[in-house]
Amino acid sequence: MKVVRVAAAIICDSLQEKQSILAVARGSGEFQGWWEFPGGKIEEGETAEQAVVREIKEELNVDIRLGELLSIIEYDYPEFKLIMHCFWAEILGEQNIVLNDAQESKWLNKENLKDLKWLPADIALLDKIEEKLK
Repeated sequence: MKVVRVAAAIICDSLQEKQSILAVARGSGEFQGWWEFPGGKIEEGETAEQAVVREIKEELNVDIRLGELLSIIEYDYPEFKLIMHCFWAEILGEQNIVLNDAQESKWLNKENLKDLKWLPADIALLDKIEEKLK
């Protein structure tokens, strides 16, 4: 089975006081409209950390500060195995998010985190994120 390595950012309002996180709805493809954490493929010669910083700049047009690695998720989709490195992150300074790929974005808190139609691999993160939100 093909293995796809990706890095995702759990973008929160503050790395110190995590109260809300950013989710984006896919703008195209098989899972269009489903919610996920932004990020993308780790390219040849790139670390997961480098990939997530680059992908967030490309997808959301913002610079981020990375926090700790929250989890590495492995999920078997029908066509491929996904290995997803998930990092806490925050947006640097006062930057406006521009959705270059996603059709929508939402800031979520502990109360509404699980209300969306999440991609299967991302569902595995929700309990871990919920534990860390204030």
